[in-house]
This record gives sequence, C-alpha cells and structure tokens, in this order.
Amino acid sequence: MSSSEEPLATASVTADDGAGGEGRAEAGTEAGAGTGREAIVRAARRAFTLRPYAEVTMRGIAADAGVSPSLIVKRFGSKEALFNTVADFRSTADELFADELFAAAPAVLGRHLVLTMVGLRDRLRGDPLLRVVFSLGIEDERTLLRARFREQITDRLAARLTGPDAQLRAELIAGQLLGLGATLSLHRPDGAGSHATPERLADLYAPGLQRLIDGA
Repeated sequence: MSSSEEPLATASVTADDGAGGEGRAEAGTEAGAGTGREAIVRAARRAFTLRPYAEVTMRGIAADAGVSPSLIVKRFGSKEALFNTVADFRSTADELFADELFAAAPAVLGRHLVLTMVGLRDRLRGDPLLRVVFSLGIEDERTLLRARFREQITDRLAARLTGPDAQLRAELIAGQLLGLGATLSLHRPDGAGSHATPERLADLYAPGLQRLIDGA
C-alpha cells in the first residue's frame, strides 16, 4: 500500500505542530505528547475501520484528532506508516491489547478476560477487537488485520494454554470475545441503560471461557 497523499508525506514540520495548542502541549510536557499521540491513533483506528484505505486522508484524521496534519507527519511519517501502527491491536499507542488481556494466571483468566474487555471498551469508547470483523478495507488491509489478530491475540493465547487442542481452544476463546464485544455494541453501545455491572457480566460469561481455558 502506498500513501495517496504525497504532499503530506513529505511536508516540512513547522514549530506550530498542533491545532488548538496541541503542538505547544507536545513541546511543554510529556503528558501533552502522549495525549496527542493517543488522539491520533484513536482517530486513525476509527478512520481505517470505517472507510477503505484509499478514502482515508491524513487531513481527515487530523481533524478528528484535533491536531494538525504536520503533527501526524512528525509522529508517523506517512499514511502507510500510520496504518501499520493502528493495524496492531493496542490498548494504548505503546501497549499491545494482549498485554492487558492476558495479564492473569490461567486459573482466573476467564473472568479477567471479561472484566478487561468491558473496561477497555469503556476506556477506549469502542471495542478494540471488532474492527477485525467489520473493517471495510480492501483485501490486503483485511488480510493484514487478521494476521495481526492471529499473531497478537489467538496465537499468544494458545501459547499460554496447556493440554490438547490448545490452538483450537484459543480460536474458540477469541470467537467468544468477539461475540461479547458484538453483543455489548448492540445492546450497551454507550455502557448505559443496563443494570448489568462488569462483575455480573463476568459472573455469567466467564465460566464458559474458563472451561475452554482449562480444557475441561
């Protein structure tokens, strides 16, 4: 894939890197820099999920993120480099989603998966996994997303499982997590309007996941 915005990819970066003070925040504090990067990654993730690669523009991502296009060029270099960054399944710009998702012992991993998924959905204002299903990109983009999903989610989980059929069980667990995300998106899109707490969701959903984790 190549960027359709060559002028932006080679644009010089001026001292005023951001819109609405974003560049000043970046220059002044590490927190400002982190916030700008996170905003760009969130906006890019939305853009590449909702539209084919060729239709996504750096200017559109910048407008959604509340920064200038030159800041994106400074941070990522080009649209292709930005796409490769957001093709990873990340909970932050610098942390893979799986780092949080699998940060529990196998004996309690099922409940941890549910609570982490719900928490990340609220924090990220969207499901961090469902874009592998609903991405509108061309075949090369969808293939890349699915390959990253297998590598970073399914294969990493399979490596933690013991007993027979570890890869198959990991695939079924990944499917269960996608199903949970789809259900919450349909019925609890903003996290409101339901009396079900994350703990109650875990009470109901985690036992099935745990059986697959245990291999029982």
